[in-house]
Amino acid sequence: MIDEKGTSEDPQENKSELDKEKGNVESTSENQIEETGSEPKESQQKDEVSLEDNESEESNDESVQEEDQEDHEDEHEELPDYSEFSKEQLVEAIKEISKSDNFKKADRIINELKPVYDEIYEAEKKEALNKFLEDGGEEADFAMKHDELNERFEANYQLYRDRRKKHYKELEHQKDDNLKTKLDILDRLRDLVDGEETITSLNVIKEIQKEWKSVGPVPGNQSKTLWANYNALLDRYYDQRSILFELKELDRKKNLEAKTELCVKAEELAQSEDVPYAIKHLNDLHEEYKHIGPVPKEEQEPLWQRFKVASDAIYEKRKEFVKNLKEIQTENLEKKEQIIEKLKPFLDFDSDRIKEWNAKTKEILAIQKEWEATGQVPKENAKEINKSFWGNFKQFFANKHEFFKRLDSMREENLKKKQEFVEQAKELSESTEWNKTADQLKGLQRQWKEVGPVPEKFRESIYKEFKAACDKFFENKRAGSKDAQKEFEENLKAKEDIIAQINSLSPGDLDQLEAYEQAYGKIGFVPKEAIQKVKEDFSNAIQNFIEKSEDVLDEEQKEKVKLMAQLTKIMAGPNSDRKLNQKENSIRKKIGDLQNDIVTWKNNMEFFASSKTADKLKKEFEEKIEDAEKEISLLKKQLRIVRSID
Repeated sequence: MIDEKGTSEDPQENKSELDKEKGNVESTSENQIEETGSEPKESQQKDEVSLEDNESEESNDESVQEEDQEDHEDEHEELPDYSEFSKEQLVEAIKEISKSDNFKKADRIINELKPVYDEIYEAEKKEALNKFLEDGGEEADFAMKHDELNERFEANYQLYRDRRKKHYKELEHQKDDNLKTKLDILDRLRDLVDGEETITSLNVIKEIQKEWKSVGPVPGNQSKTLWANYNALLDRYYDQRSILFELKELDRKKNLEAKTELCVKAEELAQSEDVPYAIKHLNDLHEEYKHIGPVPKEEQEPLWQRFKVASDAIYEKRKEFVKNLKEIQTENLEKKEQIIEKLKPFLDFDSDRIKEWNAKTKEILAIQKEWEATGQVPKENAKEINKSFWGNFKQFFANKHEFFKRLDSMREENLKKKQEFVEQAKELSESTEWNKTADQLKGLQRQWKEVGPVPEKFRESIYKEFKAACDKFFENKRAGSKDAQKEFEENLKAKEDIIAQINSLSPGDLDQLEAYEQAYGKIGFVPKEAIQKVKEDFSNAIQNFIEKSEDVLDEEQKEKVKLMAQLTKIMAGPNSDRKLNQKENSIRKKIGDLQNDIVTWKNNMEFFASSKTADKLKKEFEEKIEDAEKEISLLKKQLRIVRSID
């Protein structure tokens, strides 16, 4: 298509341009060792060889291996399903691609991505044209206006094409520069070989070898000629100088050790079942083998044959791998279909508990890892199977997001209520109507406990603000009246009497213990300096009773006693008020959940028809309701205990 700027946006045209640029460069890539070829023998390297001689010897070189490897890696690598992407996501995707230096992979991505974007653009253009015509315009006068996303997409697409073109031009220039550098090295090497021999020249030769190896790739039609000339000159150098014969033999032995090690590595790769991995690393071994110097002549051919046998074994596995690839991909398709079945229960999952959502998240992420560990599927099934999996996967997280939105909304409402309580407490904190205001603040404190949690970042601060306002009033109340101080001392004595009576209780006398607890809770404030001690004495008295009564309590009583034990620990520790408040909220929530379950079960029972199966289900629901009501009764008792201690 042609946009309003006159730029060709045809994805096929762009694809052919990219492929053309790619072909121009890849046609000049350096050759590697052909999988059926052989190492040049030293007897063939003693003289320089001309370009014509090498051209006659060249055949299909190891570029076949390189293409096989790249085809395997690029062709079978899964790409995202861009047809599911929004326009904004496509713009972000091409923005990332425009920065990529992996141009071969990027070409594949753009060839997938751009037609999707063009389809969206055409739809927008068609819609804009229809609207223009409906408004009375003539089609000849229509001009599509680009929005910001269109401008960004076009700019990033053009940026990538410019960078890609520049990259391949620089690569070509670099290869030409490398050719000049290597020709210069050959001239210097030739001068040394033909010149007068000195011990120093050996060190220079070694430096030249390092320099040669460090030079990058050259145009492909020059590679083997340069390599053959270089090795021929080195061979002449060693052969013509008998004074360095021992050094030459030592160097060849080291080369023998190095090449033998490469043979061992190639044989290990031949045993590997990971064929793509073996092919990739075999190419690296061939490149390294080629750059290691000569070995003793008697070892040259046997060593190369050993290396070639291991290589041929890997190439045979590759042929079998490609042949069986379809079968493997079909098996992977079946595995991925089974994994998708595992995801389906997650679509219906719902809960009002954060821990349960987090637990389910861990499970679904484990399934994602299993999906990613499963190999490729047939190309014709890849798009549909990926769409199915990722659609279900994203749906779960969309549901989770909605849950947290509801949770955040509820907590924000709770925060507003508690902020109102804080303001009321602050107003009351200045009052001198001691008894009336004390009752009002206690009422606020009860309402505070009934409100659910607030956002985490405000939980501590809002509580401290509320507590500070309440504490301020009661501090003023303590300091404001001698009568009040006398009352505090009387309250202290009354609490100490109850503590003494609890310590003298008979084991298991829970009724009397509850009566003492209720009486204790009704007693007012004590002197400030005695608050902590009387709390600890009361907690210790409860704990002593629990220890004495352990063997005489039934199961329900034991549950009640265990709650008392928890509460006594809370009472004895720091921040006891806040912790008791949390405990009360937890019990209230359990009661609410059970009451909701009972309502749901009773509603479900109304839909049961009259049959043996329905009667059985109805009985099961009745048992659930009965158990839940018993648990609610127990929780309400626990709630009364918490409130009495608080």
